Amino acid sequence: MDADVKKESLSSLQQLGVEMTVRYGKYLNLLKEDAENGLSFVLMNCEKFLKQQQRTVGSSLCCLQEHYAGYDWFASSIFLIMSGDREKTLMFLQRFSCLLVSAFLWLPRLHLSMHLPVTTVESGIHPVYFCSAHHIEMLLKAELPLVCSAFHMSGFTPSQICLQWITQCFWNYMDWSEICHYIAICIFLGPDYQIYMCISVFRHLQQDILKHTEAQDLQVFLKEEALHGFRVSDYLEYMESLEAIYRPMLLKDMRTIRAHR
Repeated sequence: MDADVKKESLSSLQQLGVEMTVRYGKYLNLLKEDAENGLSFVLMNCEKFLKQQQRTVGSSLCCLQEHYAGYDWFASSIFLIMSGDREKTLMFLQRFSCLLVSAFLWLPRLHLSMHLPVTTVESGIHPVYFCSAHHIEMLLKAELPLVCSAFHMSGFTPSQICLQWITQCFWNYMDWSEICHYIAICIFLGPDYQIYMCISVFRHLQQDILKHTEAQDLQVFLKEEALHGFRVSDYLEYMESLEAIYRPMLLKDMRTIRAHR
């Protein structure tokens, strides 16, 4: 694929993302000097690979253009996990793309995808929006009613915040080790753990959420502050208790995202 990929070029947004990723990777001592070329190669290969599975949609919506509108934070995370080995990264992503969890962790995976019903594709709404975020709000109402009320009083939805966390793979919000734990539990324990993870974060932040609701700066706090003190291991038991109650319903919905074509 090398010759074909060299003809492609990254957008200015992607180039900026590559620079940020490589800078962070070097700070973590995971990447070497030539990592920028390796990551660019990975992203261009991913784009080419995923393009083979895209529908053609006639729409002026920005989110329905040929290229995925955002930066690929998931592929970048895997590149760091593989210590900058581009071949291992691409091999992992190709195999990973066959799993259901790829639909929810790797957002570009289903951009304009032929695996989704055409009406879903034309709506521009990603499964993370209509499936994960919907269930996060439903579980929040049942599990953390005070947090749910705080969002209602603040005039915006929990899903707005969760989508930012999920889209960025929790970059800029959690330490690198916790980002790796998030990816690992979703892959090994099931895609529904993405939902339990967000509920756990809200549980961890409950007192801060109530305090900032009173101060009327909840949205600023959640969007701009890191998730201080949050450790996946501290909430694993809680997530397992959520799984025992909600898994049958959540996995059923997650598995049927491509139904009714």
